[in-house]
Amino acid sequence: MSAAISCTRAAAPRLAIRTLRCQRFASTQAAAAVLEKREMGIETAPVANATTPTKVSQPRRIPTLAERMHKALYPEMYANGRPIEGVKMSKPGKAKKVEKKTIRSKTHGLNIIAPAPAIKKTCPLPVQTVTQNSLKLLDPTGARTRLFDRLNPECAKLGDILLVRQRTGDPFAGVCINIRRRGVDTAILLRGQLTRVGVEMWYKVYSPLVEGIEVVQRAAKRARRARLTYMRLVKHDRGSVENVVRVYLRQKASLGAGEGKKKGVEKQKAMQGGKKKTGKKVNRR
Repeated sequence: MSAAISCTRAAAPRLAIRTLRCQRFASTQAAAAVLEKREMGIETAPVANATTPTKVSQPRRIPTLAERMHKALYPEMYANGRPIEGVKMSKPGKAKKVEKKTIRSKTHGLNIIAPAPAIKKTCPLPVQTVTQNSLKLLDPTGARTRLFDRLNPECAKLGDILLVRQRTGDPFAGVCINIRRRGVDTAILLRGQLTRVGVEMWYKVYSPLVEGIEVVQRAAKRARRARLTYMRLVKHDRGSVENVVRVYLRQKASLGAGEGKKKGVEKQKAMQGGKKKTGKKVNRR
């Protein structure tokens, strides 16, 4: 039974492996046959005539990185992308050495500006110098500075009646209840009455809009406070100052008129030739 039947359970996988090998061999054989046919076709192809020259395309040479850098640094040594004959190409090594030399320089190719001198040496007290210069411009005579200087015995003080004349607008008179000394920003606070209503006005002493400041009346006693804000109360309010200012302006006008008359008489005498000299008669006998 075993000799008559060739395919047994043990021989079945062996047959399957053999058939797979045969299929693989057949596929490789077919591929080899196709290659042989192609080779035969190339051999039997007609050869071109020897008289007609054929152009062989040479592979294009790619420039190196050093050549590209040289071309970018020295474009005058190239024409149409090719180096000019007779001009020597500088080696990249030399260019690197030159670059190193420039890097080692102190300025590195930059225009270095010298630093400005220290402000402490040129101007040790900048704030004071600025205030002094501005005061010279705003108050060239120095009259307003002396009027509110503490060292001056005739300076304006708290409780005095001041008259402020402006370039635009009516003058304003009132009692000085506060003086703020801040250099150029010096200011005074005056309290007066307009239409029986208490009014307070701040005035900058060095303002170009202020034409002049006059002391109308001095305080009877020295004020014991830095700010006379208690004068805002009804009990201590000074009230209107118009009568005092009116009297002051009349006196000033009368003094100016008297001085003007004297000057007018002197001018007339000068026009007439002055006084006649009356000398003593000398007896020449």
